Amino acid sequence: MGVDRLERVNSLLKRVIAESMYSVMQGDTVQPGLITVTDVKCGKDLRDATVRVSIFGDDALKETAIRHLKHNAKRFQQIINREVRLKFTPRILFQLDRSLEKGDEVLAILSRLDGQSDATADA
Repeated sequence: MGVDRLERVNSLLKRVIAESMYSVMQGDTVQPGLITVTDVKCGKDLRDATVRVSIFGDDALKETAIRHLKHNAKRFQQIINREVRLKFTPRILFQLDRSLEKGDEVLAILSRLDGQSDATADA
């Protein structure tokens, strides 16, 4: 399968999963507005898809949200099966994406370093 087609499938799955987040997670203890789908990676055979999500909140909320997403994976697969025409409906595996948090940490460190260099230059 061409790389371009795989990228289009990944993008399509990301959109469908993100759009269905509210309907699938409605009435759940975790608010779907706190969850962002950051990336989807399908295997070359399109049988498995790893969905990376960023969750706003503390570690306990993140663990709860991932557990609820994994519990609802079949419902996401049903929506994908209904809305996307693929030979196989991929099995969904949710993973917590901490890259946004790490990026914030790096920016905070750079900001502190910049503040220190300004203080040193003023002295």
